[in-house]
Amino acid sequence: MTGGEKIGEGDALLIVDVQNDFFPDGALPVAGSDAVLPRVNALIGEAERAGALIVAQRDWHPPNHMSFVEQGGPWPRHCVQNESGAAFHRDLRLPPGALIVSKADRPDLEQYSAFDRSSLADDLRHRGVKRIWVCGLALDFCVKATALDSAAAGFPTLLVTSATAPVTAAGGATALDELARAGVHFVA
Repeated sequence: MTGGEKIGEGDALLIVDVQNDFFPDGALPVAGSDAVLPRVNALIGEAERAGALIVAQRDWHPPNHMSFVEQGGPWPRHCVQNESGAAFHRDLRLPPGALIVSKADRPDLEQYSAFDRSSLADDLRHRGVKRIWVCGLALDFCVKATALDSAAAGFPTLLVTSATAPVTAAGGATALDELARAGVHFVA
């Protein structure tokens, strides 16, 4: 990690949307997603060794979700509940004790972050989490929203830049600027 930062006890590793639909054969592929996966798995191993909480956030859309083009939204149909595209990538090494948090699971509610209109911040505090590491897909949407909400909830927040990829390069650059202004720290 840059600056000697290491995941430790009292930290949470928050993995964002490492789901099939965001990989090359999925409904909404993110360029570079395959390169992100080994780094995310390395972070999982580091978090396990440190005794940190591992949280996997996922899109969990109903078939008629408001974000889908068919409903007037901006996105193709993706990460539909109980369909293969919504499953975590088969090579993601989530341990059995990982906390799974679903978002955007109501047809009328868009959520890019699992902190949005949820009790996640309080749940993490209750579990003794003091600092949050964020990684996953995609940098310019759900990763950005999650890291911003984490920081806004008062958690020191670290974005692992080598473990995320944007939908667009321009969107990624804008996201990094916004995150830096919000006090999110970057590690490699």
